[in-house]
Amino acid sequence: MRFLELYCGHCATVCVFEQPPCEDEHGADCDEWVCSGCGEALLIASFPPVRLERRSAVAARRAA
Repeated sequence: MRFLELYCGHCATVCVFEQPPCEDEHGADCDEWVCSGCGEALLIASFPPVRLERRSAVAARRAA
């Protein structure tokens, strides 16, 4: 089981959060964490990085 120290809004302090076994089989990539003090759940969404490419209208016309 993995652990993190995070701020818990219910406890109003920094607490140890545990990552419980994932029923969806995400393994270590699971985003669910539970405060070991009060049991409040926390979801830390991790999104893959997205690369945005911008081309100006002038560059697009020149390329065509």
